[in-house]
Amino acid sequence: MRKASIAMSDAASSYCAIILLSLILLGSIRESSLANTDQNVRGNQMLDHRYRPCDEIYVVGEGETLHTISDKCGDPFIVERNPHIHDPDDVFPGLVIKIISSSSKTRKFLR
Repeated sequence: MRKASIAMSDAASSYCAIILLSLILLGSIRESSLANTDQNVRGNQMLDHRYRPCDEIYVVGEGETLHTISDKCGDPFIVERNPHIHDPDDVFPGLVIKIISSSSKTRKFLR
């Protein structure tokens, strides 16, 4: 019984890792396709996370905290929308979180 539960947890971990990698790959492909259409970004600004828009699926960068992401994206309810974050202080680069930016809502109304 114990071996079966270990095998099942290993399989679940593998599937989660594959999904996470595919989300990161999809995000990088989308970001590179958006980079070709954006004329205002120059030089190394594309590599700097401060100039990237806050998408609904957000990958935490080096040195970021939930507080800085919340300020940058205008979403004060990051922890409530991401049940996989058990400890708000345990945020690491590569963590995938869901963002609903209040600035994206206002942009929709302004169009």
